Amino acid sequence: MSQKINLKELDFNNIGNWPQKAKVVFCVLLSALIVVLAWFLLISGKREELQGLEQTEVGLRAEFEKQQGRAVNLEPLKQQLTQMEQVLQQMLRQLPSKTEMPDLIIDISQTALSSGLVNELFQPGTEQPKEFYAEKPIALRMVGSYHQFGAFVSGVASLPRVVILTMHDINLKPKDPKTGITARSGALELSGT
Repeated sequence: MSQKINLKELDFNNIGNWPQKAKVVFCVLLSALIVVLAWFLLISGKREELQGLEQTEVGLRAEFEKQQGRAVNLEPLKQQLTQMEQVLQQMLRQLPSKTEMPDLIIDISQTALSSGLVNELFQPGTEQPKEFYAEKPIALRMVGSYHQFGAFVSGVASLPRVVILTMHDINLKPKDPKTGITARSGALELSGT
C-alpha cells in the first residue's frame, strides 16, 4: 500500500501524470510558496506603513481633541471678550477728557481744602499722553494731619471721574513751625509730584 515517490521519476513537463499524493504535496508546497512570497512582497511593507499611519492617527486625534476643546469654548470666550470690550469702553468714558481737566484739577484742589489741608504748592504740569489715557502730573506740597490726608485721598477716590494718585519723589515729614504756617499738633508736610 505504501508507495514511495521517487523524485527522479516525476516529469515536471507533464504534472498531470503524477500520482495523486505527489500532486497534493506539490500543490501544498506551491501554495505555501505563494503565501510566503505574497507575505514578503505585499504585506510586510504595508505593516510598516500601517504602523506609521497609526502613529499619525494618534497625533491627528490629539490635535482634533485639542481643536474640539477650543471650539467648545469659543462661544463663551467670544461672549467674555464682548463683555470685556464693553467694560473697557465704560472705563474709558470715566476718564476725564481734555475739556474736563481744568474742572478736575479744581475739584482735586477743593477736595484738599475741604479735607482741612493747607495747599502750599499746587502746580499742574504738562500732560503726558499714554496709550489709552494721558497723565497730568501735579507738583504739590500740603500741610495737615494724618487723618486729613486720609480724608483727601478718600475724597479724590470718590470723584466721578477716574483719578489715579501716583506720587513720585514723595516726602512726608513733620511740619516745622518756623516756616510761617501755623503749627498744629501732629501737622505733617506732604510734598511730591
